[in-house]
Amino acid sequence: MTKRILVFAAMCALFLSTSCESKKELKEEHAKFLVTSPIKKDTSITKDYVCQIHSIRHIELRAIEKGYLKQIHVDEGQYVKEGQQMFNIMPNIYEADLQKAKAEARVSEIELQNTQLLLDGNVVSKNELAMAKAHYDKASAEVSLAQTHLDFTNIRAPFDGIMDHLHVREGSLLDEGELLTTLSDNSEMWVYFNVPEAEYLDYITSTDKAKKKEVGLLLANNQTFNQTGIVETIEGEFNNETGNIAFRATFPNPDKILRHGETGSIIMTVPFENVLIIPQKATFEILDKKFVFVVDKDNVVKQREIIVEGEMPNLFVVSKGLAENDKIILDGIRMVRENQKIEAEFVAPKTVLSQLDLYTE
Repeated sequence: MTKRILVFAAMCALFLSTSCESKKELKEEHAKFLVTSPIKKDTSITKDYVCQIHSIRHIELRAIEKGYLKQIHVDEGQYVKEGQQMFNIMPNIYEADLQKAKAEARVSEIELQNTQLLLDGNVVSKNELAMAKAHYDKASAEVSLAQTHLDFTNIRAPFDGIMDHLHVREGSLLDEGELLTTLSDNSEMWVYFNVPEAEYLDYITSTDKAKKKEVGLLLANNQTFNQTGIVETIEGEFNNETGNIAFRATFPNPDKILRHGETGSIIMTVPFENVLIIPQKATFEILDKKFVFVVDKDNVVKQREIIVEGEMPNLFVVSKGLAENDKIILDGIRMVRENQKIEAEFVAPKTVLSQLDLYTE
């Protein structure tokens, strides 16, 4: 009797389980999913590239002559004008050399005058006058050289700019060529950023390549710089290790906000004409490849790989894998499987885009 009861109970459980599975399959078979189609239109995407910001002129100021640093006339971070005195190296020796050279030049000048008088009286030959003239020219050159060395002890700003920190202090004994500070001309800034080879080819073969490309600059504080830059040059070689090539954009810097050595991101707008756009939420990834579920004319689901050419917030620009009249599952992609037959409710692409609350123009 007990065995009959157990068998009966097992049969009931099996019946109930089979019934539930059948209902579940039936429910899945008739599940309704929202579908839409790609929309074809003109749009643009924004790409960003990590960049390095450089002054248009950034130089090192070094001591050309040996000697003690007598005086520093500027301070770190100071804005200096062209010709402004910055450093003064103790000039005593060079002043003495100049006086000596001037005295020798005066002696040579007197000898030249005396030789000229002797030549006028036919006492000496023209060769002796030429020799005296050569001695005088040599002495004059020595004066110019001594004056140059003396001038090197008075270091002035070669252009308007902002100086960096001091590498020496007053009273330091300087060697020839020793670094004093650096000077940056920040009136304009050169911003370098690396572009992949494929994007370089798109840029260089575009129809408007002759027109200089305008770009923006996103600073480290996530704020956009208030000036627009122009892409002016491209370097001559690709980096073999990264496959990138460096672009250079020039930005005006009237408020001196940008400084040499800053980092940020170049923001470049890339136009796309007559391309297919789909919502990102309609896609899924398998091993770094992107796929969508396409619904055929019999409402059967098929998995299809797509190639994404560009990305916008919540949208993908698709270059391969879809046609404009294809229907793709919009919601519930985790609830369907390959070759499953579904009930589809179509939503117009324009309606889908409007609900995403995006700007795609």
